Amino acid sequence: MKKITFLLTAICIMAITSLKAQDARTIADKSSEVINPGSMEMTSTLKIYDNKGNVRVREVSNAMAKFGGTTKTLFKFLSPPDVKGTTILIYDYENKDDDMWIYMPSLRKTRRIVSGEKGKSFMGSEFSNADMSKPTMSDFTYSLKGSETLDGKECWKLESKCANAGAEEANGYSRKIAWIEKSTYLTWKIEFYDHADKLLKVETFSDYRKQAGGKYFAFKLSMSNVQNSRKSEIVINKYQAGSALKESAFSATTLGQ
Repeated sequence: MKKITFLLTAICIMAITSLKAQDARTIADKSSEVINPGSMEMTSTLKIYDNKGNVRVREVSNAMAKFGGTTKTLFKFLSPPDVKGTTILIYDYENKDDDMWIYMPSLRKTRRIVSGEKGKSFMGSEFSNADMSKPTMSDFTYSLKGSETLDGKECWKLESKCANAGAEEANGYSRKIAWIEKSTYLTWKIEFYDHADKLLKVETFSDYRKQAGGKYFAFKLSMSNVQNSRKSEIVINKYQAGSALKESAFSATTLGQ
């Protein structure tokens, strides 16, 4: 009888653990989907602050469109002159690692951004190259770390831990904790932890605006590095749902043309 009771208890614990993991993954999926525009075009301002408060300003155009099962994203720097024409292309696949390329006008050359560079700085900012694309969901394991009220919003605290060393290298951190609003699934804050599990960066989102199709888009993002006291901000100046660009515009062979 004791063996049967122990077995039933073990099964219940396993079922509860599985349910919690499934709930965490479901929340992660929904929070990703609610902000996925499918296709769009926009212009934005990237401000990069050093630890003394000095700022560099960069204007960027951005287009995104989905072709087949691949989301393709194009970033082109419009100013200042030292980065003008620099272009980054990202292929975001459903079930495998992203492909990334960068065109450098000073070299008149396009090169692939390798996996080890994806967690590095995006054009000198505190955002990373990996931040510019949708995360590969299978790169992480998910768990709920309770609930918390953030600025009057009831949020889940969702931990996403890199599943292996390769995922850590590609993303540039070991784990992150996101504050996801329960009523909307919108993410308002993310804490990133380094490979030694020390707090590295804090990202905040604001000015969410509802778009066609019921999707939301944050018109302001801020990334603060708590280890070097630097900060970067992205403010969306103009946003258009949908993109008129043809698939040929999202080609590594035509960057810089």
